[in-house]
Amino acid sequence: MAAATPAIRSPTASPRDWLVPLVLFALLAAVPLLAKLGPEGFILSLMTRVVVVALAAMSLDLLIGYGGLVSFGHAAFLGIGAYAVGILSSHGIEEAGPQLAAAIGGSVLFALASGVIALRTQGVYFIMITLAFGQMLFFLATALSGYGGDDGMTLPGRSLLFDRPWLKGDAALYWVSLAVLGAAYLGLRRVTASRFGRVLRGLKENEIRMEAVGFEAFRYRLVAYALAGAVAGVAGFLLANLSGFVSPAVMSWQRSGDLIFVVVLGGLGSLHGAILGAAAFLLAEEVLSHYLEHWRLVFGPLLVLAVLFARGGLVGIGRGRGA
Repeated sequence: MAAATPAIRSPTASPRDWLVPLVLFALLAAVPLLAKLGPEGFILSLMTRVVVVALAAMSLDLLIGYGGLVSFGHAAFLGIGAYAVGILSSHGIEEAGPQLAAAIGGSVLFALASGVIALRTQGVYFIMITLAFGQMLFFLATALSGYGGDDGMTLPGRSLLFDRPWLKGDAALYWVSLAVLGAAYLGLRRVTASRFGRVLRGLKENEIRMEAVGFEAFRYRLVAYALAGAVAGVAGFLLANLSGFVSPAVMSWQRSGDLIFVVVLGGLGSLHGAILGAAAFLLAEEVLSHYLEHWRLVFGPLLVLAVLFARGGLVGIGRGRGA
């Protein structure tokens, strides 16, 4: 009976829907070549951070843009992924496989445990509960004195791949991060275009109607929450390797707020909008901080204006849907 409802009909994809992502990934793929024209190490480090933040923001877009779930504790999953690398490295486990498994497994378990409670609520209550769980994990990390506590911990080195330091070079880490971003984009795009994704969008539009025809909102949202957490955990794994340092700050509510803003800036419900948002956010931050001492006083109003006058985000501007 549920499959017959018109509420989950899939929108027809057009070639234009793939044009922007293809151009975007082509530009990202050209970064290592263009970096040779300037300070290569700095450019690669900055753009790797853009890719990692884009991966985390894309996972959050699955919740906000497709599911209507505004999570204010999403950076907690970044922290779980980062601490999986830091804690295992401190015990001599430097292989990427176990670290990545711990990052994904820990993120999924936390998503399921917190989601069982948070997803029983809606609106501002959901926002506050996810914030509470995120801060709970933040203070837990602060209390882990054996792993640096509030000061954080420095990693002995980047993760090993098959017992070899393949990620040691900045270019290698960038290519791996970009490959992960591309795989995650294709995977999430497939998910959102599937029956599961259509149900998720249907629940966002009209939950009562979807439940009336047989779809259980809680189950679908919990799976989406766990999936988003897993992807963000992978982003945390990459972030730890990029910075070589892990601290509770990576999972603070401010980082969660940044991720929400990146998603809104890029454009809700587009996935590649999260990539555009991450690039615009971090590059603007870098440029302004280079020229102004109190750059946040300028950066803040610029971001607010971007959200107010670009209602569809950067993706919406490209489609002619700005204010």
